Amino acid sequence: MRNTGSSKRRAIVAATALGALMAATASMAGSRILGTGAVSAIEGAAGGGLSPWAVLSSTASDDEIGVTAAATRAWVDDYQLTVTGANVNLHDRMEFSIARQTFELSTLGGELEQDIYGAKVRLFGDVLYHPLGVWSAGVMHKRLVDGTVPTALGADDVNGTDAYLSASKLLFNAFLGRNVLLNGTLRNTSANQGGLLGFGGDQGGHAWMAEGSVGVFVTPSWVVGTEYRQKPDNLSVADEEDWQSVYSAYFFNKHVSLTGAWLDLGDIAGLPSQRGGYLSLQAAF
Repeated sequence: MRNTGSSKRRAIVAATALGALMAATASMAGSRILGTGAVSAIEGAAGGGLSPWAVLSSTASDDEIGVTAAATRAWVDDYQLTVTGANVNLHDRMEFSIARQTFELSTLGGELEQDIYGAKVRLFGDVLYHPLGVWSAGVMHKRLVDGTVPTALGADDVNGTDAYLSASKLLFNAFLGRNVLLNGTLRNTSANQGGLLGFGGDQGGHAWMAEGSVGVFVTPSWVVGTEYRQKPDNLSVADEEDWQSVYSAYFFNKHVSLTGAWLDLGDIAGLPSQRGGYLSLQAAF
């Protein structure tokens, strides 16, 4: 296994870069309303912490280009996950993303790393004003840096591709006079623990999984909510459970947001009841 020092250095570099991006001026902001680009999910695409949503990153509109970078840290009882990523929004029609995940096995020792390359296209609609909200389709190609551990556990492959369809809609004055954001995603995947434990296994392969979230805008800059992500269970030696979170995201302006969450990830690789925290800092311009 590789030394965790390299992942820590990457996290420091990413945090430094994000700090510099905080100095961006208001003239760099996109034309869309604050918060409509969501935050960066752990796989790099715009969405919540756990799941991609139909909205595209940043606040770029039809005649603009937006770029977003994020650094994320999640820690549960026996594992820690570090994610650095970036994405680009082309005219609020196409989004391309890249992310590196480093999964530290705090109890077992060692680490797993995965690169994720994503693309999302807005099919139709608008999250604010279209009666059906906004609909998007996307793909994520995932590649493990070292597949020794997943292969030993019985994974069929160390590379895999997810495909998904998402819908998002903001409901005005829907709960105690507050706006409510609804999101739903259907994902076709064979990924074990998001791909960190490989793809497929003795109990199955590709299957459709449901993901959903709801968020309430307490203020125009502050949203609180919950996410749920259904997971496949392909490895008989490592039972896999669904993921869920309770989150809070604050948008300081159109450039900078901070997300915190409580996570319940269930059993991971034989270690039960993995619960803990999540922090993600995002900068967009």
